[in-house]
Amino acid sequence: MGEARLESVAHGHETYTYDYDQSLLPGPDSGTGMWRYRGLLPRPDVPTRYPLPVGGTPLRPARGLRRRLGLPGLWLKDETAGPSASNKDRATALVIDEGLRLGVGVVSTASTGNAALSTAIGGAAAGVAVVIFVPEDCAPAKVELMTAMGAYVFRVREGYRAAFELSRRAAAHFGWLDRCTGLNPLTIEAKKTASFEVWEQLGRRAPDAVVLPVGDGVTLIGAAKGFRELVACGVLATVPRIIAVQARDCAPLAARWHGAQEPARWPGTVADGIEVPEPMLGDWAIDEVRHAGGDFVTVSDAEILDAVALLSDVARLPTEPAGAAAVAGLCRASATGLVGPEETVVAWVTGADLPAVPVEAARPGAVFTISASLDAVAHALAGTSVPAA
Repeated sequence: MGEARLESVAHGHETYTYDYDQSLLPGPDSGTGMWRYRGLLPRPDVPTRYPLPVGGTPLRPARGLRRRLGLPGLWLKDETAGPSASNKDRATALVIDEGLRLGVGVVSTASTGNAALSTAIGGAAAGVAVVIFVPEDCAPAKVELMTAMGAYVFRVREGYRAAFELSRRAAAHFGWLDRCTGLNPLTIEAKKTASFEVWEQLGRRAPDAVVLPVGDGVTLIGAAKGFRELVACGVLATVPRIIAVQARDCAPLAARWHGAQEPARWPGTVADGIEVPEPMLGDWAIDEVRHAGGDFVTVSDAEILDAVALLSDVARLPTEPAGAAAVAGLCRASATGLVGPEETVVAWVTGADLPAVPVEAARPGAVFTISASLDAVAHALAGTSVPAA
């Protein structure tokens, strides 16, 4: 593998860097999926013990969608093909892979839904305990599936930001492996591999533009880092333009980008996977869009639901609202001239509703509704197999 170094970036977070060279990129016999990029992943060059397939998701031409939108160079990066039907599976795999090597018995995270569900599924498959913190209004169907996977789920009354902060404090206090998206730098390293795949799937070239949904900003940052590393390795001249998409009723980064006044409270959106009023990596995400010569667009819930229907009816690709947000943003970007019909454009389709339990859990978990305190967590987990003393 490449020599990975943890370094601070201007935004106060840590990121991995490498001694970039074409030799770090995979050859034809490098295997399949995310692990083929081991030269640019911060892990030893040993087989993974993580049991589920991850990465290697298809790049779909979606010819009917191309005709409908007048974009003959459109491609869809279909991240719904993983174990939890979302792009969160890459980060889950790399974090749990490290945990298995270190002998860690508990992994925890905070999420509005998809990252939590992915962690519950990955933990069940790998045989590690999972503790999840979600806002109290997290979709009940997702919470039910998390507990069916054996996870202990804490619904935090004070909302997502409080759930996130409690998750981080609990992991540090109780000695759990912290999978919190973005603040564990492994999550960005995993998500960048989707850009590596796009580069390979396009015949070792980059698109002119990529369109990505933005909540906390980690998917966008990971995608941007992947393309930047391909430039650093000498196989691309420049990164593609990045079009960042937020739901209009929860668009703090787009508001900052365009110099608009933020409301005292965002109304909320049907696209719960990107409903993040206080993004953890917002400054970093904005800088990546600026560096790539991109822009932010916002879309209404009606436009997002139209994109869900469009992907289902025309591309035969079922998605959840957040998973279709990039296509909704692409429709707007095309109409306003941010992308042109002569360009090669890749839209990230990041998630779909999970129709059934994908793996067998050793035992059911439990759900607790609490106020944000470590004492409440310890009290709830007393008598379980999870160490929380």
